Amino acid sequence: MSETELFKVLSDPTRRAILERLSGAELTATDLRQGFAITQPAMSQHLAVLRGAGLISERREGRYAHYRIEPEGFAPLHDWLARYRDFWPSRIDNLRTLLKEMDQ
Repeated sequence: MSETELFKVLSDPTRRAILERLSGAELTATDLRQGFAITQPAMSQHLAVLRGAGLISERREGRYAHYRIEPEGFAPLHDWLARYRDFWPSRIDNLRTLLKEMDQ
């Protein structure tokens, strides 16, 4: 999945909240839906989008599906952030130097 597509998936606040709830836990759709003012079909749709993006996976146990985060799905986002992590420190140092020169 491209970075752009991944950012589109993550642009929805409900999906981000679902990911936060799944952080360090494995939950069913019913457990995930608690506290949200959305229907079960809406939750299923959000879960399908997150699954399609590779951000979560599903484990079946009888009639229940248990969802958990798939860290590998965040690799494109991590790679994108790494490019900027390397970019900004040198830019900030250059700005700091310029500001010091302007003060003198």
